[in-house]
Amino acid sequence: MKKIHIIILIGIAGLIAGFITMLSSFSSYDTIASAKNKQGKFVHLIAKLDKSKPVDYDPVKNPNYLSFFITDSLGGNSKVVYHNSKPRDLEKSERLVLKGKMQNDHFECKEILLKCPSKYKDDENNLRKSVNEQTNTP
Repeated sequence: MKKIHIIILIGIAGLIAGFITMLSSFSSYDTIASAKNKQGKFVHLIAKLDKSKPVDYDPVKNPNYLSFFITDSLGGNSKVVYHNSKPRDLEKSERLVLKGKMQNDHFECKEILLKCPSKYKDDENNLRKSVNEQTNTP
């Protein structure tokens, strides 16, 4: 075999190994129960803020500590600890996408994405008014 063939084969083997590594790092959305079964592994959770329990954030005491409770669509719940500042409008969000790891009794969150109600959704009365104006004009 020529040297070029060996180099090409090593390159292809490296690409295959890279793809396999990338495939193992892809994560799908998990429930709280499945995340508890994957202790210490990086997962994505979709949940709602449990508004019946308090949100613990004191920017004077520690601006990089936030804890709150979540509930997923299957009814599972967990405490979340986030070592960063509190996201704006956390209480107003419809859903939360949390990225992190389950650690013993709580979810250690690295990133929070807020899924808020659409800002582009028209008020129903304004929508009716504009439709009536458009249909009544000659």
